[in-house]
Amino acid sequence: MIDIRPDDLSSQDMADLIAVHAATMLAASPPESCHFLPIDGLRQPAVSVWSMWDDGALIGCGALKDLGDGTGEIKSMHTREVLRGRGLGRRMLEHILAEARRRGYISLWLETGSMDAFTPARRLYEAYGFNYCGPFGDYSEDPHSVFMTLTLA
Repeated sequence: MIDIRPDDLSSQDMADLIAVHAATMLAASPPESCHFLPIDGLRQPAVSVWSMWDDGALIGCGALKDLGDGTGEIKSMHTREVLRGRGLGRRMLEHILAEARRRGYISLWLETGSMDAFTPARRLYEAYGFNYCGPFGDYSEDPHSVFMTLTLA
């Protein structure tokens, strides 16, 4: 049974998963175009992190950053590579969407890669109604980045 729960980022399993996420992003994008949060960046008060477990095994994670203006940014969506294509990303995204709605956010934002390696992620977000947009927050135009938003309210 899949269990999604808040994570305090204190376990070695979670540190290892965040390191795999970082390595995956760096393998697919130039370093200057990688906008993942390192584990210390995920430990900010404005960031909520969830881990996904299956029978005691850590299989994925996701995070939601409060942007302070009634909106949020999806961060650190990651599913272990051997488990991709099984709907686990969908489950984490649905969890984050439900939390954003519970918090009363008016919209969600995200940045992901423009390269082929990120096609499954973009399709997932498109399936949930995210629309392409320009850079937001501190982001700037980058040919390796795609920006998306979803209006919630």
